[in-house]
Amino acid sequence: MNLCQMDKRKKGSTKELRVMVVGSSGPSQFQLTNAIFGREAFSKDVTSISASMKNKGELAGRPVAVVNGPNIYDKDLSHAKRRMELRRSMCLCIPGPHAFLIAFDMEKISPNDMKTPRLLKKRFGANCLKHCMVLFAYEGNLDRAALENRVKKTDWYLRELIEKYGGRFHVFKKNWRDRSQEKELLRKIELMVASLGGGHFSSRTFQKAEDSVKKEERRLRKQRGEEIERMWNEMEQQYMAEEMGFQKDTYIAHVGAEIQAKAELDNGWLRTSLARGLGTGLVVGAVMGTLFGSIEGPGGMVLYGFIGGAVGASAGGTAQVAINHMENRVNPPDRLNFNSVFINRFFAASHP
Repeated sequence: MNLCQMDKRKKGSTKELRVMVVGSSGPSQFQLTNAIFGREAFSKDVTSISASMKNKGELAGRPVAVVNGPNIYDKDLSHAKRRMELRRSMCLCIPGPHAFLIAFDMEKISPNDMKTPRLLKKRFGANCLKHCMVLFAYEGNLDRAALENRVKKTDWYLRELIEKYGGRFHVFKKNWRDRSQEKELLRKIELMVASLGGGHFSSRTFQKAEDSVKKEERRLRKQRGEEIERMWNEMEQQYMAEEMGFQKDTYIAHVGAEIQAKAELDNGWLRTSLARGLGTGLVVGAVMGTLFGSIEGPGGMVLYGFIGGAVGASAGGTAQVAINHMENRVNPPDRLNFNSVFINRFFAASHP
């Protein structure tokens, strides 16, 4: 490898790697996230989460953003909630992940685990499997060669599982403090990404997620335009010309990061999903009320019709409260405004 190639490789390694970690059931996906970062992003007691989230850190020196969502077979989530969290996980990983890492416990492979490729194709599209790698969580003292031999030759069900994902797999230790395999994991991920042209996975749904996040960002920037301009005016009075540019860039970076984080978590696409979920529940409730009313006769129809109306009003109110709550999360009250907090901290050193 010549110096030019080495320089290109070094520059490329600084690019943030976007990874979507998917779990079937249990704690494996959270153990994997901890193993990637070499820290406890999730406590050892976490076996499920109800909301998608993103963490950032490094894997073997390369910046990595990892998105976790609810387990595929989490029985505590309604269909509407599951749908919304799927959308949220996409918004957190725009414009698309470089890799899907599918986490399993090596000692607890279930019949449901064997079905995950079908569910992933349904969620993300048929081509997503090309961007997938199986990650087996393991706790023991066998060396890497013995573990890989077990996957490829000894345990037929493990071999059958990885074949559904193109044979790509890696075994990681549940103890996140063990960093002996981090370089190998990064090498395998980068190799898979390079074999696909070096880009990220994308689809019409991910494009929709990106469009929705960008639209929300524009709305939030416009909403805060006056605050930003006022902040700049204050900076012009506080700093000399040569330092003002740096301070403005720093401030804009802070504001931009906050706006992006808010837009990824709450945007029109997600709010529409919430409203539709609540609306579906309302329709089902109305239908069931009618059915029960018809069984009970005309009197029952009046009675259950009255109850259905009350339930409908309650559900409608719940929908509005939920949407207003999400608006407040995007648009916090003045007393929680980021600028006021940031300005006080930002200028604290300037005042005697």
